[in-house]
Amino acid sequence: MLNTSVRTLRRLKCCCNNSSSLLLLAKDCRGNGFTVSKPKVHPLCCNSESNISKFCVGERQSSIQRWHVLKSRRSLHTETDAYLAIELALDSVVKIFTVSSSPNYFLPWQNKSQRETMGSGFVIPGKKILTNAHVVADHTFVLVRKHGSPTKYRAEVQAVGHECDLAILVVESQEFWEGMNFLELGDIPFLQEAVAVVGYPQGGDNISVTKGVVSRVEPTQYVHGSTQLMAIQIDAAINPGNSGGPAIMGNKVAGVAFQNLSGAENIGYIIPVPVIKHFIAGIEESGKYVGFCSMGLSCQPMENVQLRNHFKMQPQMTGVLVSKINPLSDAHRVLKKDDIILEFDGVPIANDGTVPFRNRERITFDHLVSMKKPNETALVKVLRNGEEHGFIITLRPVSNCSKDLFIR
Repeated sequence: MLNTSVRTLRRLKCCCNNSSSLLLLAKDCRGNGFTVSKPKVHPLCCNSESNISKFCVGERQSSIQRWHVLKSRRSLHTETDAYLAIELALDSVVKIFTVSSSPNYFLPWQNKSQRETMGSGFVIPGKKILTNAHVVADHTFVLVRKHGSPTKYRAEVQAVGHECDLAILVVESQEFWEGMNFLELGDIPFLQEAVAVVGYPQGGDNISVTKGVVSRVEPTQYVHGSTQLMAIQIDAAINPGNSGGPAIMGNKVAGVAFQNLSGAENIGYIIPVPVIKHFIAGIEESGKYVGFCSMGLSCQPMENVQLRNHFKMQPQMTGVLVSKINPLSDAHRVLKKDDIILEFDGVPIANDGTVPFRNRERITFDHLVSMKKPNETALVKVLRNGEEHGFIITLRPVSNCSKDLFIR
């Protein structure tokens, strides 16, 4: 996994609105501009000067017309998404009030004084509310309030996944569910697709909607659980209190807002749908949070030519070098130090530790590992002493096995 420095972890902050949180300032998203390239003029007959002039003017006019059409379409699409997100959010997004008391590690026989924090959440199928784990961490009791209602309802925490920073709440009161609609989970958005983040950020009591576009999709350090999982970077404003709110694309949820990067401009992160579905599926199957899998390895890239020659790699071979193995993992039974992992479940691993992801995008191979269910097996192709071997490894949750560490 990516090696994250302490300075980066200090800059990444969970966006939960509480008395001890710092107010992170973010600039409002501006409209996306378009750049019109100069029209190319193809050579015509040298005795036709008037034709050249007409050709240039005509192409410029057509380019400007196309630019205006694209701009109007994109503006209309973005505004429609924002309005649709508001309509969906009015009957789906709730404000969460948490009274928590965290443990006192200096005086372990007592807890710290109680404090109140606020966050956001939204309704999912099955009369459940999805939010962030850090919103309800160390909770004493939790209250929820829907939009347009002055009443707060008692909620119970059904499951918490601190690694993926997700939690599920249930409300017993039938009065709360009257008029509430659930939001459907969508898919991973592509780059530059518009999203609208809905929640209750600091600075007001009513619902808030900020819009932006998808900037990046890659594994990122989750601050709350110190885990490396896939995340989506967006340029929409995510402030304290937005945590747990949905990022809506069209009429479906593209992710859950959970943290931003302090000291940077317009860099916020949402938890993507595959991580959410993995979290929910584990709870539905076993009745409790099961976690995300890990191989328990420390790997380093094989981009150095001399290093590849030393380990007898053929020119067409690519992979990563195993530098350390957790003795409690199943990989310790079959793998050895200085093995070269060439493939994971038939997917070739590049020398920089990445695998293909969507169209012309790449992602670190540990994403494939983390998306496996606990106790599932994986076929690993390994180069050992110049010979290829295939091993079947049983994957364990991160909590039962050290996390994969990819050294760059």
